Amino acid sequence: MSQYVSRLGRRSPSAPARLRLHRRPRRVAMLSVHTSPLHQPGTGDAGGMNVYIVELAQRLAAINIEVEIFTRATSGGLPPTVELAPGVLVRHVDAGPYEGLAKEELPAQLCAFTHGVMQAWAGHRPGYYDLVHSHYWLSGHVGWLAAQRWGVPLVHAMHTMAKVKNASLADGDTPEPAARVIGETQIVAAADRLIANTAEEAGELCRYYAAEPGKVAVVHPGVNLDRFRPADGRAAARARLGLPQDALIPVFAGRIQPLKAPDILLRAVAALLDERPELRSRVLVPVVGGPSGSGLAKPEGLQKLAARLGIADVVRFRPPVGQEQLADWFRAASVLVMPSYSESFGLVAIEAQAAGTPVLAASVGGLPVAVRHGETGFLVDGHRPADYARVLERFADEPSLAARMGEAAARHARCFGWDASAAATADVYTAAAQSHRRRVRSPHG
Repeated sequence: MSQYVSRLGRRSPSAPARLRLHRRPRRVAMLSVHTSPLHQPGTGDAGGMNVYIVELAQRLAAINIEVEIFTRATSGGLPPTVELAPGVLVRHVDAGPYEGLAKEELPAQLCAFTHGVMQAWAGHRPGYYDLVHSHYWLSGHVGWLAAQRWGVPLVHAMHTMAKVKNASLADGDTPEPAARVIGETQIVAAADRLIANTAEEAGELCRYYAAEPGKVAVVHPGVNLDRFRPADGRAAARARLGLPQDALIPVFAGRIQPLKAPDILLRAVAALLDERPELRSRVLVPVVGGPSGSGLAKPEGLQKLAARLGIADVVRFRPPVGQEQLADWFRAASVLVMPSYSESFGLVAIEAQAAGTPVLAASVGGLPVAVRHGETGFLVDGHRPADYARVLERFADEPSLAARMGEAAARHARCFGWDASAAATADVYTAAAQSHRRRVRSPHG
């Protein structure tokens, strides 16, 4: 009998169904079509969602909910399955060519991906998976079919939404296609439960996609508090990374694409140095990450912008790094800068704060939840470089500001542990299962 049932005590096979109505799912099929949890965040399409899936799956396994993550194989020779952690299995599904397939081309491979998921399911006994949890709209379509075929509930997390992104596009960025809008609308209608990162995202699901409010649950993402912590402080981190001790170091960390707006940081630094040229000798701007999405159309665009702005001498481009080194970059920074046009939550903002670093961010999406304005960082309305430059000037002129806000930031971030996120997600699973059973018993309401 399952671990879950054995923890509750032995139960006879003929126990009344009503005793199992509140049973928490024991095994979840988690779908992540377009990005593997094994990929390095900050490369290609890998980002905060990768971190989210890895951390959530591990914490769910720790509370006896096994997770199998289905993702598309992106290179030949990958093993069919990889144990990510005890109770967490990654399944590589062959769907389309391994290399060179853009995210925009993946809808044509969803049929092949679904076939791979169904093949894995066919090798198990009936009822092997209790629930499907899909991430992002591409996975949602596979999850919709799988959940119907298996007779289990579907829980879906959007992560980002086409209508929201299209409402706040960066100049020159490419709108999300109508096919995605239609797909997201279908998934919202089909899911038993939708997980939103913030109350604002929950409202957007209802406003833009006519989601039933009762189907939407708000679960804040977490942060790995063992990895992202102040540790031995800013000076030690700067020494390890070879950075000057007395410099103003505003850091950008993430995928380089118009949506994330790293250009706003560069333009803000250029404006600051135009106004205060004496600061040039003590300003250093690390950009940690690689081109992604629409940013791949001009992979060297940011470097060329730095040259045109006359600040190439103070900007340092660094490739994506692992989580341990990313934590060091956060510790070393005077401030993390996130001028994004859209963020469902802004996981990087919480990670930086947990490491003891304040955040300067656009007041969009979930960032007003992640950052306490005036206490753990600053929120800026809009994307005018001059507004960001004024805040950077404050950090330059008040050396104690970063330390003072960093202490408050670390305290704030401690409210966002992944254990709490996993427990809340498990509650959503239970509610989805109950809702699904009611719907099956009374399909016409």
